Amino acid sequence: MKLINKKELYTRGMQHHKKSMLVVLLVFLLAACKKELNLVSQDTITDETFWKTANDFKLGANNLYNGLDRFGFEDTESDIAYNDPNAVSNGSYQPTENSGQWTTSYQYIRAANNMLEKGADKEDAEIRRYLAEAKFFRAWYYYRLLRIYGGVPLIDHVLTTDDPAAFTPRSTRTETVDFILNDLHEAQADLPKQKELADVDAGRITQGTALALIVRVALLEGTWQKFWSEGNANTYLDQAIAAAKDIMESGQYALYTGKGEQSYRYLFLEAGDDSPECILDRRYQRNILGHDAPYAYDQSGYNPTRKLVDLYLDKNGLPITNSASVFHGYDTYTSEFQDRDPRMTMTMIIPGTATNRVFYPVNKVENWPDKPQRNFNTGYILYKYMSEDATANNSGRLGDGSLFDYDRHLIRYAEILLSYAEAVFERNGQISDGELDQSINLIRKRAHMPVLTNAFVQVNGLNMRTEIRRERTVELALEGFRYDDLRRWKTAETEMKMDVKGIKVKGTDWQKRAPYSDPNFQNRVDANGFLIVETKRLFDPAKHYWQPLPTKEVAFYTTNGYTLTQNPGW
Repeated sequence: MKLINKKELYTRGMQHHKKSMLVVLLVFLLAACKKELNLVSQDTITDETFWKTANDFKLGANNLYNGLDRFGFEDTESDIAYNDPNAVSNGSYQPTENSGQWTTSYQYIRAANNMLEKGADKEDAEIRRYLAEAKFFRAWYYYRLLRIYGGVPLIDHVLTTDDPAAFTPRSTRTETVDFILNDLHEAQADLPKQKELADVDAGRITQGTALALIVRVALLEGTWQKFWSEGNANTYLDQAIAAAKDIMESGQYALYTGKGEQSYRYLFLEAGDDSPECILDRRYQRNILGHDAPYAYDQSGYNPTRKLVDLYLDKNGLPITNSASVFHGYDTYTSEFQDRDPRMTMTMIIPGTATNRVFYPVNKVENWPDKPQRNFNTGYILYKYMSEDATANNSGRLGDGSLFDYDRHLIRYAEILLSYAEAVFERNGQISDGELDQSINLIRKRAHMPVLTNAFVQVNGLNMRTEIRRERTVELALEGFRYDDLRRWKTAETEMKMDVKGIKVKGTDWQKRAPYSDPNFQNRVDANGFLIVETKRLFDPAKHYWQPLPTKEVAFYTTNGYTLTQNPGW
């Protein structure tokens, strides 16, 4: 018995259609009917009756947006966020029979391929625009597969019954990257610029969106090849630099500054929707498609870890471990938050301080911010994404997040600036102060942090690569980048095995406060008194840099006499 997988999902509809055609044909033959058959449905929408107008193609493209990432807890797969034990983060995950990421991505790839085939002979400029969107999304969904599996089978057309391409072998990672980049380069030509979008088209794919994904994918491959000593890393780093410069010089985007010193915080709330920083968003609308962000603000929430907290510089731009730092230590509830990078307190809450967040009336309990109490997990509470929308917060619909409608930023201009700086440094082994001013220092100025210069790095005994990576992690904290970054930097084998830690308990005010005064917490600290949240974590460099392909997919190939190579170690 053959197993059913995504390839059969492609072909099953066609098989059913052919069987129906054979039955109809047999009936007509038996009746000796000599009229020419018209097998195009007269009362339902089919491929034969659709795909005629630009609006048809727009509707087809609309479907491809549905698979864009919604709000989630992606960084719990890494070392900077924690709620419950995460199998990816701690290395305990095992091969599974099916994968939603695999199946869903190929379903959208199939839809994109269908659009591209139906519009292959169309010359209308508006139709070509929506075909370019389809090409972007084919690249996007292949990127979603690439980031966790590496090279995958590349399907560039709609599969039909008995199509040998149903058993296309895996391409290499580099071949997959090249396919993605080619789609994106081709898509650019027929896409509008951001500022050319009509209001009704806000949020649609633009030239800048395609360029931005080129930056992300080319940086991924360029750094991967560099740190694995594979291929020609500079080829991809050059592409990342060129695409980033095109965006930076286009005049289409800018960092959001609409809330002054608090702009970083409000970028991720309602005020940041449709800002000039947005390049690709998952868009929401109240009572149409809402979300459950701002998550939970307790032990089950999106909780920052000790690793993230200690990455924030002091107000003078120095690491807190530097002897010249003005870091105030951990002794009190609030001391570690004082004189730090302002993004720290726009990402997590200072214990005991009030916020503008309005709590559900049905959920009024004695807890923070009225008192310096924290979650009983890492001890740190998320502030980023905490909405101040009184209508949503006071809806009384506890647990129903359908009223929250601020967008999720999937690609924003700050990422492009960070990627440009990193690509330049990794390509050349250095970065000039001018290049820093064009990129990282724009981000630092928004955060009201000192600029980064080569002289500052040298005088203070710092490392430029470390500071570029620190800036990326802090600016993009809890936006889902860390897991991929650690793997492409080839540092996951060190970082991911470390214990997850939280607040400092012993020797601080927290030692005397429930529940941290309980022996259960007192006995879960390291030699320096920091709470150990999770220990005995695994990361095997021989297998954990890639996740295993779904076993049902592998078995499907094998059963039919083909091979779908599993990732190493699995």
